[in-house]
Parts: sequence; structure tokens; C-alpha cells
Amino acid sequence: MTSGSDPLDVVLGGGLPRHAIVLVTGSPGAGKTILAQQWVFANATPQRPALYLSTVSEPLEKLLRYGQTLSFFDPAAVGHSVWYEDLGLVLRDQGLPGVLERVRELIRIRQPAMIVIDSFKAMHPYAGRSGAFRPFLHDLAGMLSAYPATSLWLGEYQEDEIQRSPEFAVADAIIALKSVHSAERTSRALQVHKLRGGGFLAGRHSYRLSAEGITVYPRLADAADSSDYELRGERVPSGIQALDDMLEDGYWSGASTLVAGPTGIGKTLMGLHFVFHAVSQGERAIIATMQEDPSQLDRTASQFGWSVKSSELTLMYRSPVDLNVDQWVYELLDMIETTGASRVLLDSLADLQAAAADEMRFREYLYSLLHRSSRCGTSLMMTYELPELFGVSKLSDVAASHMADNVVLLQYRGLTEVMSRTLTVLKTRATDHEAGVREFQITTDGIILVPRE
Repeated sequence: MTSGSDPLDVVLGGGLPRHAIVLVTGSPGAGKTILAQQWVFANATPQRPALYLSTVSEPLEKLLRYGQTLSFFDPAAVGHSVWYEDLGLVLRDQGLPGVLERVRELIRIRQPAMIVIDSFKAMHPYAGRSGAFRPFLHDLAGMLSAYPATSLWLGEYQEDEIQRSPEFAVADAIIALKSVHSAERTSRALQVHKLRGGGFLAGRHSYRLSAEGITVYPRLADAADSSDYELRGERVPSGIQALDDMLEDGYWSGASTLVAGPTGIGKTLMGLHFVFHAVSQGERAIIATMQEDPSQLDRTASQFGWSVKSSELTLMYRSPVDLNVDQWVYELLDMIETTGASRVLLDSLADLQAAAADEMRFREYLYSLLHRSSRCGTSLMMTYELPELFGVSKLSDVAASHMADNVVLLQYRGLTEVMSRTLTVLKTRATDHEAGVREFQITTDGIILVPRE
């Protein structure tokens, strides 16, 4: 049964299991109610209706009022395929036995295919100290297991309660919604802890909430794929004359290139050469930038006779502030597929790395991006800013240096009165290149090598 979100169905290995009890946990504001309502409106029909039961955590009127702000909420379905019921009064006046009896009665009347209890945990205090909650749980689970309906129980559970609360042992599936804090950033993550009788994607998956509901970005961590795929055999110019002069026949099509260097050295300009060469050949290209906004980038490009407003070029500008890396990677991959871009400039890798929750996740994003680009024949150039202006001694902190097919190092060289720029090709896979450090200049024609004396 669909969860109401295609990407979440991917995480769940196809969707929510039918006739199962699913526990959805998370702190207030995590999106539990949004997820439940999205699921309800995606599946409910008059023949297979949904029964949404509120308890004492949130008034039913409030739940409906905020529900109507969501794009998938269909007022016409309420009272026909989606039935809402407030159990709060029954719970206060008759306790857990009254709730059990009322649920049994509603199942008989409505014959639902889906049942939501929001919030399930809020019923715990009504068991008192008599230990009445376990018998109530046993009877409720038994009743729901005997009836062909899928149930979602929502609750503000903490992670350690998974080991202590009896409902987690009863549940067939457990989905946790949580906030992840990294430095000054806070992001949302979804994790499946349990799913009986089915496979699911492990780990944390980023998600965002909006008027469209919950949007999940499955953890992008491609497994190694040893299957053969066609590698285009032609060598193509990099579009950077200074670099082409140091290469034997250009780069392989679909290769990835890392351009590393300090601020102001010419990394972005080298990337512009790279993408506008494709544009000049009538090919599609993408600039994915977090460094310069469209106006700034167009001003830079215009100095060399280019325009970012070209119909062959797609500009994907995102601010590095509050950047969701999972969302960014999926948007870029979708853009590559829809445009058929032959070249992509990623400016800059350092901003992407700073936005990632941890180094391991960053490496997973990068590996998956490079792997997918290679398989679809898209050449990728990535810029990375180094802190050292002179005498760069290592690139070990740059996660892409060992993954990229080619690595180009740009450095400053200080003289008595003049500071010059140098270019070094450190690495090229399956091709030869000129070794050594070459001085280059930035002119109105772009980047050119200084002739050897």
C-alpha cells in the first residue's frame, strides 16, 4: 500500500505492508500527522475508507483546520472515504475499556481499510498504575490483526522507548521521524527501524515538510555496480586551451575532473571554459553553483564573451545557507536526466561538503554522483577551494581527489614584486599528460599558458 510518497515507498521497499500495525514516532512538529494524512488521502475510497481517530494530544477541530492547508487534503472525501472521530471524551470518561469498545463499534460501522490513532502514546496515562495498558494493547492488537485493515499508531516516543514500551513489540513496522543537529544546522531525518516480511533501505533519509506533504530523499549511497556499461571512446577537448596543451588528446568523455586551488586563482573561470565549450558545440550543459548568484555569474561570463542565459545552458543556483544536500543531489541528477547535459560544472565542492551532515555521508553523495554521471556519459568538473595560497602540500582532506578521474592543481607563485599563477596536472586516468608546473595567465581570451623560456 503506497505511503502517499513515491520516494518513501522506495525506502519502505515498495510501500507500507497491508494489514499491518505501523508505529510512527517523532517529537512534536516532526510531521507524524502530515505523514498519516498523506497516507490516508492517497489510498482511501468509499469502498475502502480510512478511519482517523484522535485522542487527547490534539483537538480534532485543530487537526482538521491545519489539514486543510495541505494540497492533498480533499474536503469532499471527508465523511465519504475519510472518517474522523475524536476519542478524547470516551478516553476521559470511560478509560481504555471504553476506547476499545468504541473502536470495535467504529470498525463495524465504517468497515475501514485504514485506521490511524493519533496519538497512541497519549493513552498511556489512562492506564494508571494498575498495569491496564498491556491488556488493552493485547486486545486492541488482537482485534486489528483479525480485521483486514492497516493501522498507523502515532506517538511522541523517544528513541530509548523502543526497548521499553510494549507497543513496539506488537508493531509490524516502526518509522522514526527525528531532527538531526550538526553545528548550527538542523535537518530532518526518517529512519525505518523495523519492517516485518519486507526489505527496506537502511540508514537515515532526509525529508522536508511543506504544503505538498512530506518529501523524502532516500539516502543516496549507490552500491558498487560491476555490470558493464558502454564507455564512449572519444577524447574531447576540456575547453581550456591551457589544460588541453598539457594533455595528450583531451579527456575521456564522461570523466570527472577536480580543480583545486586557493581563492581568486581561476577555478570558476576554468569551469566556465569547460561548460561553454559544450554550449559552443550545440550540446547541453549545467552550472550547479553555490558561489555566485546568476547576476554575478553572468557578469563574470560576459567578460569573456559568454552568457549564462544561453538556451543550451541550465543554471542551478542554490544558497549554501540551509542547503539540504540530499535534495540538492536529487535535483541535480534529475536535471542531468531531463536536459541530457553532456557537461556539468559543480562550483563549489567545499560548500557542498560544509552542508553535509558528516564526512561519510559526503563521500557517499560524491561517489554516487560521480558513478551515475559516468554511467550516463556526463562529464563533470568540480571546483574546490584550498586554504593555502602558496606551496600546497596535500589534497588528502579533499574527498574527491581519489574518486575523480583527473585532478588539476592551481597555485600562486610569489616573486619579488609579481605574483604569478601556476597549473599542474596531478592525475589523469587512462591517458598521458605533461608533468611539471606551468605558469598561466588570465586574459580576455581566458586562461592561457605562458611559453617556456
